[in-house]
Amino acid sequence: METQVRTELFDFVVDNYLFGDLSRAPRDEDSLVEDGIIDSTGVLELVEFLESHFGIEVTEMETVPENLGSISSLTKFVLGKKAGNGSGQ
Repeated sequence: METQVRTELFDFVVDNYLFGDLSRAPRDEDSLVEDGIIDSTGVLELVEFLESHFGIEVTEMETVPENLGSISSLTKFVLGKKAGNGSGQ
């Protein structure tokens, strides 16, 4: 399941923020904000995607880099939320 979640997140980021440009695709640990892939509006779009696609609720307090900062942290966050253990951390 982890690989599937990671792939879906990666594809969403590449398709929606990089318009399919795989040459600019982030590595798992790359910071999506610091590397200029997403901005504050992009974070809101990302949260909407997480909630609709994965069926989880993301609270305002959870919209922090530790949860949403990279593909790796997003994957851990989604898996944690789906497992029902709160923030995913």
